[in-house]
Amino acid sequence: MEYIKAETVKLRDMGKDEKWLQDRINDDPSILGLGDLAIIRRERTQYTGGRIDFLMYDPEDSVRYEIEIMLGTLNESHIIRTIEYWDIERRRYPALEHRAVIVAEDITNRFFNVISLMNKAIPIIAVQLNAFKHKDQLFLNFVKVLDLVETGEEEEIEPQEIVNREYWASRANPKSIEIVDTLIEFVKTISEPRITYNRGHIAVGTTGRNFMWCHPRKGPQLFLVMRAGDQRDGLVLKFEEKGIECTKGDRPYIIKLTLTTKELKENKELIAEAVSMAENLSH
Repeated sequence: MEYIKAETVKLRDMGKDEKWLQDRINDDPSILGLGDLAIIRRERTQYTGGRIDFLMYDPEDSVRYEIEIMLGTLNESHIIRTIEYWDIERRRYPALEHRAVIVAEDITNRFFNVISLMNKAIPIIAVQLNAFKHKDQLFLNFVKVLDLVETGEEEEIEPQEIVNREYWASRANPKSIEIVDTLIEFVKTISEPRITYNRGHIAVGTTGRNFMWCHPRKGPQLFLVMRAGDQRDGLVLKFEEKGIECTKGDRPYIIKLTLTTKELKENKELIAEAVSMAENLSH
């Protein structure tokens, strides 16, 4: 590999503003280095009058991230605003786990020490953005400089932004989308499926409530959440016996599992049984 020395730059000096940076994050939230997060809202309005830059969540562990973006050097008002938005959202949805995230180009030692102290009481994460220029190319590198000290389920608990199939097809691995399609075919043997393409997930229902929430991934697998009712423990055991990663959800009637194409093909009867059970529980 050839070594190339890149020039460290500030985004404003390159003619880029905060909206430009938000657009890049909006296109691919994973660049933040916080995992394969889904966006719930961008610039979500708060009752205090402000707007949080991003509200995201991790479907695999039901954690919400209240994210504030700032160009330049981190300051007091940015810290206060981030914590305020985090507090508003955790009060709004107290059953969920929330984490405050500060993103800035320059986090000085003074403010790093301040948020490190807060971190003992508030789950706050600090991410430093480094920008580099080489010829006519601009590179972004997000580094988590402060993580947590200690290191509602899938119902639509609030309106989700509606997208379409093309949105997910352009973002997820084709094999992951293929698994979603196969699951929908299972549903068709029971009743006409109702599919809602949300920005955060693909919800599936029939004539009742939604019973299955699909989270296509960038890899060839699918993260799936579904209803299981009082049969949850038995289903988890059945999936584990087949070598399929499956856990109990945060609510007593939910299971979470990760499926590959191979696992789906080899366990069609079990998965079809689980889908049928979930659909029955939705009425």
